[in-house]
Amino acid sequence: MTLTTQFMTMLAMIGMGTYFGAALDTYNRFLQRRKRKSWLIFINDILFWIFQGLFIFYVLFHVNQGELRFYIFLALLCGFAAYQSLCKKLYLKCLEWLISFVISVCHFIVKLFRIFIYNPILTLISMLITTIIMIGKGLLALLKTIWKCTVVLISILIKPIKWILLLFWKLFPKPLKNSVEKLYNELAGKFRTIKNTIIKVFAKWKKGNK
Repeated sequence: MTLTTQFMTMLAMIGMGTYFGAALDTYNRFLQRRKRKSWLIFINDILFWIFQGLFIFYVLFHVNQGELRFYIFLALLCGFAAYQSLCKKLYLKCLEWLISFVISVCHFIVKLFRIFIYNPILTLISMLITTIIMIGKGLLALLKTIWKCTVVLISILIKPIKWILLLFWKLFPKPLKNSVEKLYNELAGKFRTIKNTIIKVFAKWKKGNK
């Protein structure tokens, strides 16, 4: 391994040590250990250390083909120590500012979504439902009016027919009248029997469902 490669490896590992310090603070900031369960913290810690180890080795592989030397660990430690002493406070302030900025942007986007998309759609749906209800009430009132007019018209038309039928009924011979009345009474009795049977069956079915 040439001196240039060794120098590049040292610089890369110092940078990775600094990166690791920032990544560790970022990880702890978002993990919030006090609010998490111990088993979840354990799993996250293992995944974090595995990812950081693989990432550092990936950078090392690109710099010196993955050759491990003692000074590599010293460079990582120097980079981490430099971050802790020089950059940590500034990085944490920048991280908090960035988090606040992202939250503000998200709130602003949500507010814009509510103002320009959600509220207009909700208002349009409300107006549509109100219009449908009003049209339905109007149609129902119109149908009621038509039904009343129809009933009145039918009653007016039925009266002359009723008078004509009563006139014919009076002209019928008495034996025929008796036969018709007997048939009418029999049919009426059968209809009443059927009606009572249906009512009893429905009552039993309703009682059984309870």
